[in-house]
Amino acid sequence: MPGRGFEPPRDLTPTATSTRRVCQFRHPGLLLGGDRGDLRDSIQTRRIEEKSGTIAAPMASIVCKFGGTSLADASQFRKVRAIVESNPDRRYVVPSAPGKRTPDDQKITDLFYLCQAAAAQAVSFDEVYGRIRDRYEQIVSDLGLTGKTDLPQALDRVRDDIRNGADKIYAASRGEYLNSLIVAAMLDCEAVDAADVIAFKSNGQLDMEQTRGKLAERVGKLDRAVVPGFYGAGPNGQIFTFSRGGSDVTGALVAYGVGASIYENWTDVSGVLMTDPRIVSNPKKIEQLTYRELRELAYMGASVLHDEAIFPARAANIPVNIRNTNDPDDPGTMIVSDNQADLSVNTGNITGIAGRRDFTVFALEKSLMNNEVGFGRKLLSVFESHGVSYEHTPSGIDTMSVVVADSQVEGKIEALLDDIRAECKPERLNVLPNMAVIATVGRGMASTPGMAAQVFTALAKAKVNIRMIDQGSSEINIIVGVSTDDFETAVQAIYNAFVNE
Repeated sequence: MPGRGFEPPRDLTPTATSTRRVCQFRHPGLLLGGDRGDLRDSIQTRRIEEKSGTIAAPMASIVCKFGGTSLADASQFRKVRAIVESNPDRRYVVPSAPGKRTPDDQKITDLFYLCQAAAAQAVSFDEVYGRIRDRYEQIVSDLGLTGKTDLPQALDRVRDDIRNGADKIYAASRGEYLNSLIVAAMLDCEAVDAADVIAFKSNGQLDMEQTRGKLAERVGKLDRAVVPGFYGAGPNGQIFTFSRGGSDVTGALVAYGVGASIYENWTDVSGVLMTDPRIVSNPKKIEQLTYRELRELAYMGASVLHDEAIFPARAANIPVNIRNTNDPDDPGTMIVSDNQADLSVNTGNITGIAGRRDFTVFALEKSLMNNEVGFGRKLLSVFESHGVSYEHTPSGIDTMSVVVADSQVEGKIEALLDDIRAECKPERLNVLPNMAVIATVGRGMASTPGMAAQVFTALAKAKVNIRMIDQGSSEINIIVGVSTDDFETAVQAIYNAFVNE
């Protein structure tokens, strides 16, 4: 969930260490589809056009994305209205579907999934759809909007579409679509169907150029508009959804398309926390972090906005502000590019700590490995041939280790060992399970002596054995591997060393 920050998501003979980064983060694939270069070229072209006067520079505007908890019931809707109306620059709103009102409640999107699954089996879904209708109609009634929206007709159309064989993706997108009608009526502005402005190619990849043009033409010229999150449409009108980060992606795209000055992401917490609150009690909030730091923390398990999900805002240098709908006066966390960062923030300290459990290490030793041209390629090609993505590859002169997620090697370990022996002919080869990986991240680390020593001393005092060390060449992170049993102790120890002592 965006904004929450962190959710909890083998003898390296004896310790595999590397002070230089010889590993590469496994790339999860570009969420938006298409090519990063195409997007950057598009953004650069737009900037040149603005400077030359070919197109007018955009007027100041803020895009506000509101998550499901921010729109769970009428009282939350009223908070959203107060937030939007408190600043005339908040011109574009991207709503999610209504979320849970209580811990045992059901999300609207989950109910739509149930309806579609029932329809696919030719089973009546009237009872479940009745709950969906009641939920929306209750919100409309409580807001005094009865008779002022197209919601009744839209609910009927969606029900009929599902009954007539609409697929799971279409059903999943309807929560946002219907919610946008209510938000637009509440704000007395136009609801622009995301299917009309978020363009996908026929293969399901986002068509960035078409999307930018449609948003600029259709949405950017409106004084205020609501665009539902999570979905768009292909050339033939088929609905597509984003695979993750749903409405966050839409918000970033709208911000890019209309040339927003800020992209505000409103949720139920006041920014991003330094570490997992289930491990560290009441961790501090991060006031500001860069996209590079976000990338490191998100990759290591922190459930902040994924940089792939907000890439359009990042590439266009649009700051992203994580805010709390229930505490709108809190400034939240600001996510900025390196050149926008306040260098006085976090200097000499860390930005955050994140980690992931359930890794396995393949540790090799071979004399004169460093003289064997192509050794690393041969080793990694074995993993590639088995469809296994690696996370880190710390190495020494005669040692090299490959760290992989347990889920990647389930049922494949023996076959991998056989192929590694055949291809690489190591003198020693060990498999070391039950490892957790922890990243200590901060842009101020590179310019502050003793940061690594502080991490290692904290772990030593907590009696945590370090099984792997890996520091990025950018020097904004220090990664350590520890036993899964020591994971929480290690996170708490590092946090205490930098924050509580």
